[in-house]
Amino acid sequence: RIVLEPAADGAEHTHAPGQEHSSAGPLGDGTRPAVGDYRIADVRLPGPERSGEMSFRILGPGGAAVREYVEEQTKLLHLYVVRADLSAFRHVHPELGEDGTWRAQVDLGEGGPWRVVAELTPEGEDQPYVLGTTIEVPGDGKQTEVPRGESAATADDGVVEVRLLGRPAVSENGRLRLAVTDLAGEPLTLGSYLGASAHLTGFALERRGFVHVHPYGAPEVTDEGTVLTFHTTFTEAGDYRFFVQVRVEGLLHQVAVTVTVDPSA
Repeated sequence: RIVLEPAADGAEHTHAPGQEHSSAGPLGDGTRPAVGDYRIADVRLPGPERSGEMSFRILGPGGAAVREYVEEQTKLLHLYVVRADLSAFRHVHPELGEDGTWRAQVDLGEGGPWRVVAELTPEGEDQPYVLGTTIEVPGDGKQTEVPRGESAATADDGVVEVRLLGRPAVSENGRLRLAVTDLAGEPLTLGSYLGASAHLTGFALERRGFVHVHPYGAPEVTDEGTVLTFHTTFTEAGDYRFFVQVRVEGLLHQVAVTVTVDPSA
């Protein structure tokens, strides 16, 4: 799905070729535990000391646990566990138990408020739902300011560098372009991750809304690096923190950049 600003409930959005799911955008933006007839419940996170099990359930109409889902991007459910200050991000792939409970191993590393955001499409529904809640994890956890400004639009993890090319603007048919290179600025060959050449998850800094996108078309090797293009439907200007995930030589890399969206021209 190629959406950078979750549409309002029932509004339409645009897909890239070959990634059509429905004619309408996701319901919810990850800031509410309940949307329509569905809610995320019984969320448990491990302590910060070491990797441990997290669990939760998705409840549907009548309060029963949802057990049937529509697969999207190779998964029945996409789960994101992110520090409330956006200083840490975990893309988790939980397993569904027969009782309707989802479980996964996660390593938080520190305490403090953590957001849990689930993206899913229950069987029989035409639109995905994005549900979220915040859990206070015991332990110390220093709050960190999100980097902003032009310098925050480029970052690396010591191996892979991601750089924003240009600035997107509010538009129903916009583009976001990112260059992926090694630290010397040379293009990289990207492997597949969740059925795509990259995975991009973000959060609006002011409104906290969740956004989840995939590349529009194949990567393009240019003098600027391996360029990924995303179709965008931003509805509001402001800063967004994006977590870019790419696979290089079999290893998954994650780099965070801050993107400033300009008002429409």
